[in-house]
Amino acid sequence: MAGLFDKQAEIYSDSRPTYPSEWFSKLAALTSQHSLAWDAGTGSGQAALAVAEYFEQVIGTDISEAQLKHARQHPRVKYIHTPLSLSDDELVSLIGGENSVDLVNVAEAVHWFELPKFYSIVTRVLRKPGGVIAIWAGIWGYNEMEVSPTFDPVMKRFRETTLPFYDPKAQCLFDGYRTLPFPFESVGLGSEGEPLQLDIQIVMSFEGMVRGLRSSSAVTKAKDQGVDLLPEEVIKELESAWGGPNVIKTVTCKAFMLAGKVKV
Repeated sequence: MAGLFDKQAEIYSDSRPTYPSEWFSKLAALTSQHSLAWDAGTGSGQAALAVAEYFEQVIGTDISEAQLKHARQHPRVKYIHTPLSLSDDELVSLIGGENSVDLVNVAEAVHWFELPKFYSIVTRVLRKPGGVIAIWAGIWGYNEMEVSPTFDPVMKRFRETTLPFYDPKAQCLFDGYRTLPFPFESVGLGSEGEPLQLDIQIVMSFEGMVRGLRSSSAVTKAKDQGVDLLPEEVIKELESAWGGPNVIKTVTCKAFMLAGKVKV
Protein backbone atom coordinates (compact mmCIF):
# COMPACT_ATOMS: atom_id res chain seq x y z
CA MET A 1 0.00 0.00 0.00
CA ALA A 2 3.08 2.25 0.21
CA GLY A 3 2.42 5.53 -1.56
CA LEU A 4 -1.10 4.53 -2.55
CA PHE A 5 -2.73 7.66 -1.16
CA ASP A 6 0.26 10.03 -1.29
CA LYS A 7 -0.82 11.88 -4.44
CA GLN A 8 -4.27 12.75 -3.12
CA ALA A 9 -3.19 13.25 0.52
CA GLU A 10 -4.52 16.82 0.81
CA ILE A 11 -7.82 15.95 -0.91
CA TYR A 12 -8.13 12.88 1.30
CA SER A 13 -7.66 14.96 4.45
CA ASP A 14 -10.22 17.58 3.41
CA SER A 15 -12.88 15.26 2.03
CA ARG A 16 -13.04 12.17 4.21
CA PRO A 17 -15.79 12.46 6.81
CA THR A 18 -15.31 12.31 10.55
CA TYR A 19 -16.53 9.16 12.26
CA PRO A 20 -19.50 8.74 14.60
CA SER A 21 -18.41 9.14 18.22
CA GLU A 22 -20.91 6.51 19.39
CA TRP A 23 -18.80 3.81 17.71
CA PHE A 24 -15.83 4.66 19.88
CA SER A 25 -17.98 5.01 22.97
CA LYS A 26 -19.08 1.39 22.50
CA LEU A 27 -15.50 0.24 21.95
CA ALA A 28 -14.22 2.16 24.98
CA ALA A 29 -16.89 0.48 27.10
CA LEU A 30 -15.39 -2.90 26.13
CA THR A 31 -11.81 -2.11 27.19
CA SER A 32 -10.74 -2.53 30.80
CA GLN A 33 -8.53 0.58 30.71
CA HIS A 34 -8.37 3.77 28.63
CA SER A 35 -4.71 4.68 28.78
CA LEU A 36 -3.47 3.99 25.25
CA ALA A 37 -5.02 3.42 21.82
CA TRP A 38 -3.29 2.67 18.52
CA ASP A 39 -4.91 3.95 15.33
CA ALA A 40 -3.18 1.89 12.64
CA GLY A 41 -3.24 3.22 9.06
CA THR A 42 -4.32 6.55 10.50
CA GLY A 43 -4.01 8.46 7.23
CA SER A 44 -4.87 12.07 8.00
CA GLY A 45 -6.18 11.26 11.45
CA GLN A 46 -9.97 11.39 11.16
CA ALA A 47 -10.52 8.29 13.28
CA ALA A 48 -7.65 9.10 15.65
CA LEU A 49 -9.38 12.28 16.75
CA ALA A 50 -12.58 10.39 17.54
CA VAL A 51 -10.67 7.76 19.51
CA ALA A 52 -8.93 10.52 21.50
CA GLU A 53 -12.24 11.50 23.08
CA TYR A 54 -12.17 8.24 25.04
CA PHE A 55 -8.48 7.41 25.58
CA GLU A 56 -5.72 9.31 27.36
CA GLN A 57 -3.24 8.90 24.51
CA VAL A 58 -3.61 7.82 20.88
CA ILE A 59 -0.71 6.74 18.68
CA GLY A 60 -1.60 7.19 15.00
CA THR A 61 0.72 5.39 12.60
CA ASP A 62 0.97 5.34 8.83
CA ILE A 63 3.51 4.43 6.18
CA SER A 64 2.61 7.58 4.21
CA GLU A 65 4.52 10.70 5.23
CA ALA A 66 2.36 12.73 2.83
CA GLN A 67 -0.80 11.68 4.65
CA LEU A 68 0.67 12.44 8.07
CA LYS A 69 1.67 15.94 6.98
CA HIS A 70 -2.06 16.68 6.61
CA ALA A 71 -3.07 14.90 9.81
CA ARG A 72 -5.47 16.73 12.12
CA GLN A 73 -3.85 17.75 15.38
CA HIS A 74 -5.08 16.94 18.88
CA PRO A 75 -3.29 17.24 22.24
CA ARG A 76 -3.77 13.54 23.00
CA VAL A 77 -2.80 12.25 19.53
CA LYS A 78 0.77 11.53 18.49
CA TYR A 79 1.45 10.68 14.85
CA ILE A 80 4.37 8.44 13.92
CA HIS A 81 5.68 7.58 10.45
CA THR A 82 6.17 3.81 10.27
CA PRO A 83 7.98 2.86 7.04
CA LEU A 84 7.92 -0.74 5.91
CA SER A 85 11.61 -1.00 6.76
CA LEU A 86 10.81 -1.00 10.50
CA SER A 87 11.25 -4.33 12.21
CA ASP A 88 8.39 -5.81 14.23
CA ASP A 89 10.28 -5.14 17.46
CA GLU A 90 10.85 -1.49 16.49
CA LEU A 91 7.18 -1.01 15.68
CA VAL A 92 6.04 -2.63 18.93
CA SER A 93 8.39 -0.32 20.85
CA LEU A 94 7.16 2.80 19.04
CA ILE A 95 3.54 1.98 19.78
CA GLY A 96 4.11 1.49 23.50
CA GLY A 97 5.51 -1.96 24.07
CA GLU A 98 4.04 -5.38 24.68
CA ASN A 99 0.77 -5.70 26.58
CA SER A 100 0.29 -1.91 26.62
CA VAL A 101 -2.52 -1.02 24.21
CA ASP A 102 -6.16 -0.90 25.27
CA LEU A 103 -7.65 -0.41 21.79
CA VAL A 104 -6.28 -1.10 18.33
CA ASN A 105 -8.44 0.73 15.80
CA VAL A 106 -8.21 0.38 12.03
CA ALA A 107 -10.55 2.48 9.89
CA GLU A 108 -10.80 1.79 6.15
CA ALA A 109 -7.26 0.41 6.00
CA VAL A 110 -6.71 -3.17 7.22
CA HIS A 111 -7.31 -4.64 3.75
CA TRP A 112 -4.05 -2.98 2.63
CA PHE A 113 -2.00 -4.56 5.43
CA GLU A 114 0.14 -7.67 5.41
CA LEU A 115 -2.33 -9.39 7.71
CA PRO A 116 -0.20 -12.14 9.36
CA LYS A 117 2.45 -9.57 10.29
CA PHE A 118 -0.11 -7.02 11.50
CA TYR A 119 -2.11 -9.51 13.54
CA SER A 120 1.10 -10.80 15.15
CA ILE A 121 1.97 -7.27 16.26
CA VAL A 122 -1.58 -6.68 17.51
CA THR A 123 -1.35 -9.84 19.60
CA ARG A 124 1.86 -8.56 21.15
CA VAL A 125 0.77 -5.01 21.96
CA LEU A 126 -2.84 -5.56 23.07
CA ARG A 127 -3.42 -5.58 26.82
CA LYS A 128 -4.30 -9.08 28.02
CA PRO A 129 -6.89 -9.27 29.37
CA GLY A 130 -8.95 -6.19 28.54
CA GLY A 131 -7.60 -5.03 25.16
CA VAL A 132 -9.77 -4.87 22.03
CA ILE A 133 -9.05 -4.67 18.29
CA ALA A 134 -11.66 -3.12 16.00
CA ILE A 135 -11.48 -2.98 12.21
CA TRP A 136 -14.15 -1.40 10.08
CA ALA A 137 -14.88 0.18 6.75
CA GLY A 138 -17.68 1.20 4.41
CA ILE A 139 -18.06 4.74 5.70
CA TRP A 140 -16.96 6.02 2.34
CA GLY A 141 -17.32 4.84 -1.19
CA TYR A 142 -16.74 1.08 -1.28
CA ASN A 143 -20.16 -0.32 -0.48
CA GLU A 144 -23.57 1.19 -1.12
CA MET A 145 -24.11 4.82 -0.27
CA GLU A 146 -27.79 5.69 -0.10
CA VAL A 147 -28.81 9.26 -0.91
CA SER A 148 -32.06 9.22 -2.90
CA PRO A 149 -33.88 7.12 -5.54
CA THR A 150 -32.68 9.61 -8.16
CA PHE A 151 -29.04 9.78 -7.13
CA ASP A 152 -28.33 6.17 -6.16
CA PRO A 153 -28.52 4.62 -9.67
CA VAL A 154 -26.21 7.34 -11.03
CA MET A 155 -23.74 6.69 -8.25
CA LYS A 156 -23.91 2.95 -8.88
CA ARG A 157 -23.01 3.48 -12.56
CA PHE A 158 -20.06 5.63 -11.56
CA ARG A 159 -18.88 3.07 -9.00
CA GLU A 160 -18.90 0.37 -11.68
CA THR A 161 -16.49 2.43 -13.80
CA THR A 162 -13.99 2.44 -10.91
CA LEU A 163 -13.88 -1.32 -10.33
CA PRO A 164 -11.17 -2.17 -12.91
CA PHE A 165 -8.81 0.29 -11.21
CA TYR A 166 -9.01 -1.01 -7.65
CA ASP A 167 -6.14 -3.02 -6.23
CA PRO A 168 -7.11 -6.71 -5.81
CA LYS A 169 -6.61 -6.28 -2.05
CA ALA A 170 -9.75 -4.12 -2.03
CA GLN A 171 -11.94 -7.09 -2.95
CA CYS A 172 -12.67 -7.88 0.69
CA LEU A 173 -14.19 -4.40 0.97
CA PHE A 174 -16.72 -5.21 -1.70
CA ASP A 175 -17.41 -8.43 0.22
CA GLY A 176 -18.14 -6.34 3.32
CA TYR A 177 -15.16 -7.93 5.14
CA ARG A 178 -16.99 -11.28 5.17
CA THR A 179 -13.92 -12.91 3.58
CA LEU A 180 -11.36 -11.12 5.74
CA PRO A 181 -9.38 -13.30 8.17
CA PHE A 182 -9.91 -12.15 11.77
CA PRO A 183 -8.30 -14.53 14.27
CA PHE A 184 -9.66 -12.90 17.42
CA GLU A 185 -12.35 -13.84 19.92
CA SER A 186 -15.57 -11.90 19.36
CA VAL A 187 -16.62 -9.23 21.85
CA GLY A 188 -20.13 -8.98 20.42
CA LEU A 189 -19.46 -6.57 17.57
CA GLY A 190 -19.03 -8.92 14.63
CA SER A 191 -16.85 -11.98 14.21
CA GLU A 192 -14.82 -13.65 11.46
CA GLY A 193 -17.14 -14.27 8.51
CA GLU A 194 -19.99 -12.34 10.13
CA PRO A 195 -19.13 -8.64 10.43
CA LEU A 196 -21.52 -6.32 12.22
CA GLN A 197 -23.58 -4.32 9.71
CA LEU A 198 -24.01 -0.61 10.43
CA ASP A 199 -25.99 2.17 8.77
CA ILE A 200 -24.15 5.43 9.39
CA GLN A 201 -25.72 8.76 8.48
CA ILE A 202 -23.50 11.65 7.42
CA VAL A 203 -24.52 15.17 6.41
CA MET A 204 -22.69 15.99 3.19
CA SER A 205 -22.47 18.72 0.55
CA PHE A 206 -22.21 17.96 -3.15
CA GLU A 207 -18.70 19.44 -3.23
CA GLY A 208 -17.67 17.25 -0.30
CA MET A 209 -19.08 14.17 -2.00
CA VAL A 210 -17.14 14.88 -5.21
CA ARG A 211 -13.92 15.55 -3.30
CA GLY A 212 -14.41 12.20 -1.62
CA LEU A 213 -14.71 10.50 -4.99
CA ARG A 214 -11.55 12.25 -6.20
CA SER A 215 -9.66 10.94 -3.15
CA SER A 216 -10.34 7.34 -4.16
CA SER A 217 -7.29 5.23 -4.99
CA ALA A 218 -9.12 3.90 -8.07
CA VAL A 219 -9.80 7.41 -9.45
CA THR A 220 -6.14 8.36 -8.89
CA LYS A 221 -4.86 5.14 -10.48
CA ALA A 222 -7.12 5.65 -13.50
CA LYS A 223 -5.86 9.22 -13.88
CA ASP A 224 -2.25 7.97 -13.82
CA GLN A 225 -3.21 5.67 -16.70
CA GLY A 226 -4.73 8.54 -18.67
CA VAL A 227 -8.37 7.76 -17.80
CA ASP A 228 -10.52 10.49 -16.25
CA LEU A 229 -13.34 8.82 -14.34
CA LEU A 230 -14.80 12.18 -13.32
CA PRO A 231 -15.02 14.24 -16.52
CA GLU A 232 -17.30 17.26 -16.63
CA GLU A 233 -20.24 15.31 -18.03
CA VAL A 234 -20.11 12.80 -15.15
CA ILE A 235 -19.90 15.62 -12.61
CA LYS A 236 -22.91 17.29 -14.21
CA GLU A 237 -24.90 14.05 -14.14
CA LEU A 238 -24.06 13.52 -10.48
CA GLU A 239 -24.91 17.15 -9.68
CA SER A 240 -28.27 16.95 -11.39
CA ALA A 241 -29.17 13.72 -9.60
CA TRP A 242 -28.00 15.22 -6.29
CA GLY A 243 -30.39 18.14 -6.75
CA GLY A 244 -27.91 20.94 -7.41
CA PRO A 245 -24.44 22.08 -6.31
CA ASN A 246 -25.63 23.84 -3.15
CA VAL A 247 -27.89 21.11 -1.77
CA ILE A 248 -26.93 19.46 1.53
CA LYS A 249 -27.92 15.80 1.82
CA THR A 250 -28.06 13.20 4.58
CA VAL A 251 -26.16 10.21 3.24
CA THR A 252 -26.53 6.69 4.65
CA CYS A 253 -23.31 4.69 4.40
CA LYS A 254 -23.41 0.90 4.62
CA ALA A 255 -20.55 0.18 6.99
CA PHE A 256 -19.28 -2.99 8.68
CA MET A 257 -17.15 -3.84 11.70
CA LEU A 258 -15.20 -6.68 13.27
CA ALA A 259 -14.09 -6.39 16.90
CA GLY A 260 -12.36 -8.89 19.13
CA LYS A 261 -9.80 -9.70 21.78
CA VAL A 262 -6.76 -11.96 21.86
CA LYS A 263 -7.74 -15.60 22.29
CA VAL A 264 -6.40 -17.19 25.44
